[in-house]
Amino acid sequence: MIVLLDSGPLGILTNPKGSPVTVECRIWVRSLLLKGYKIKLPEIADYEVRRELLRANKVTGVQRLDDWKERLEYLPITTPVILKAAELWATSRQAGMPTADPKELDGDVILAAQAILAGEGGEDVVIATTNVGHLSRFVDAREWPDIQ
Repeated sequence: MIVLLDSGPLGILTNPKGSPVTVECRIWVRSLLLKGYKIKLPEIADYEVRRELLRANKVTGVQRLDDWKERLEYLPITTPVILKAAELWATSRQAGMPTADPKELDGDVILAAQAILAGEGGEDVVIATTNVGHLSRFVDAREWPDIQ
């Protein structure tokens, strides 16, 4: 199984304070890796977490994000991802179920597109998130602790 990290769990992992939820999330990642799951860090999630860490001048958080980027497989945004995301964005709007303001980039459809394309090889793909709502319209998305 392929697990894509959304910005919620990725932000938890980069927290340098070692709160109980941070420790739990780190143990969760390690346990999935030991089970043979492929955990991928999507570029759109990196962007969403990194921009906030930079805005808040959280240098240690940026370093932790870079560490996770080295440990996990990085999933870049490609032209096929953007084309699929545009299709998902338009389809959701046509159905009257937008996932973001029309003027926003809409990271959720980009992440969903990355998940769809990651599964083209026949593997199951799930997005680990803290907010299932918008993502579950397009792909399998679950709260991160529920993925075992």
